[in-house]
Amino acid sequence: MTRIAVYPGSFDPITYGHLDLIERGVVLADSLIVAIATNPEKRTLFTVEERVELIRRALEGRPAAGRVRVDAFGGLLVDYARANGATLILRGLRAVSDFEYEFQMALMNRHLEPGIETVFMTTSAKHSFLSSRLVKEVASLGGSVDGMVPPPVIEALAGKFPRSRKPAARGPR
Repeated sequence: MTRIAVYPGSFDPITYGHLDLIERGVVLADSLIVAIATNPEKRTLFTVEERVELIRRALEGRPAAGRVRVDAFGGLLVDYARANGATLILRGLRAVSDFEYEFQMALMNRHLEPGIETVFMTTSAKHSFLSSRLVKEVASLGGSVDGMVPPPVIEALAGKFPRSRKPAARGPR
């Protein structure tokens, strides 16, 4: 039996924290679907199509890439997971403050679909401060997001925020 996991989120934009969870989470299943949640009421910087493309480009050349599929969905996550044969939902926790909301969602999802388990993974310490919201804020104010997001996202942010800085050239270390 093939074990499929779903890693849902808005990924607006994808960060190195998200990529860390993808690379670590893919070992829990035979395949992982990075599922972009669409919500017409939520304002996003990037369109769904742009986010799909940015995630695909960010995954290029990474070990997990062959076992990851990028998709978008609307509606209930458990309905999407069930329709795709998934038995796991992967969720990331950056801080204790994330836990209460995520725990509540996991319990609701279990109530709606007892056959799908939620697995929590903590982010790596070096990425624990990252959020898509903060990345967008830094870029919009002209700051560098080098080291927070992959190069395709840096380029895309520069297109949205002309003031955002390109990564500084680094010399030998």
